[in-house]
Amino acid sequence: MPISTVTPKTRLKNPATIVPEAMAPLQALGQLLGQLQGPPARALSIGMLRASQLNGCALCLDGSCMLLRKFGETEERLFAVSAWRESARFTAPERAALALAEAMTRLSDRPDPVPDTVWEEAARHFSERELAFLVLGFATQNLYNRINVTTRQVAADWGDVDPDSAKKWGGEAAK
Repeated sequence: MPISTVTPKTRLKNPATIVPEAMAPLQALGQLLGQLQGPPARALSIGMLRASQLNGCALCLDGSCMLLRKFGETEERLFAVSAWRESARFTAPERAALALAEAMTRLSDRPDPVPDTVWEEAARHFSERELAFLVLGFATQNLYNRINVTTRQVAADWGDVDPDSAKKWGGEAAK
């Protein structure tokens, strides 16, 4: 069977550029999520990457991997995100965040979409405020994924990421 050689073609410009009133709230939410720092920010970023994998959002996968690399994330960990349960490369808090991200992304896959065991494990590792950031972040990532997948947004040349923003994230570039 031949491999598909279809070149992705955008169906619609980014909806937030067509409805510019949507851009400011989306950007504000992104800036708010950027307030999370250190290991919880790293767990959020890895969980957001996992949501994009599950949703098949090439644009977000490309952007997340590029950003995470600039923040000092290793290729080995990036590759392991899709099989995080079988990998020893993630901390217990990161594993809890990954489980929460998956549950929030796959809401219709089980009768209890976000089981108490998943929530309680995340609550063991994160404060209430950090949990709120995780929930907002994973929900936002799913929103972006759904917009991009529906309109077939294609990965672009991202240019440079501000290395100073790595300080908030707690990545290697911050050291």
